[in-house]
Amino acid sequence: MLGRIHDDLNWEHRRYQRWLAYAQSKLANLLFAFELQRRMSAAGRRTISVAAHPGVAATEGQRRDTSLQGRILAGGSAQSPEMGVLPLLHAATAPGVAGGECVGPDGFLQRGGHPTPVRTSRRSRDPAVAAELWERSELLTGVRHTIRPC
Repeated sequence: MLGRIHDDLNWEHRRYQRWLAYAQSKLANLLFAFELQRRMSAAGRRTISVAAHPGVAATEGQRRDTSLQGRILAGGSAQSPEMGVLPLLHAATAPGVAGGECVGPDGFLQRGGHPTPVRTSRRSRDPAVAAELWERSELLTGVRHTIRPC
């Protein structure tokens, strides 16, 4: 996985690289989803936090990306937007989805296919990095979120 959480979250002191920024944002999404689940569980909440991703879907954004990185990552093949949305719908509505899971396509390298729980990187499961990112996000946004016990 390309994603890394840097001290310079907003790319203010380093040269902006859109694919590395994209990878950082995807890692941050996972870290946040898993940290939210930890905090809700600790508060005794039954609400769950689930991550989901569409794989590689033939959307307008992908069609317009003619960069070398975009062509390599897309690999010339993408599933339909309708197939891409299935993991997100599954994560939000299917019975039996557990908090702290990630739902994605079941195909090769999670690029396409039908919804299933998928593995995420070890980096995305690091509770120390997730807690630090949560705190830094609160500082950057000025929004503090406390999950109260039931």
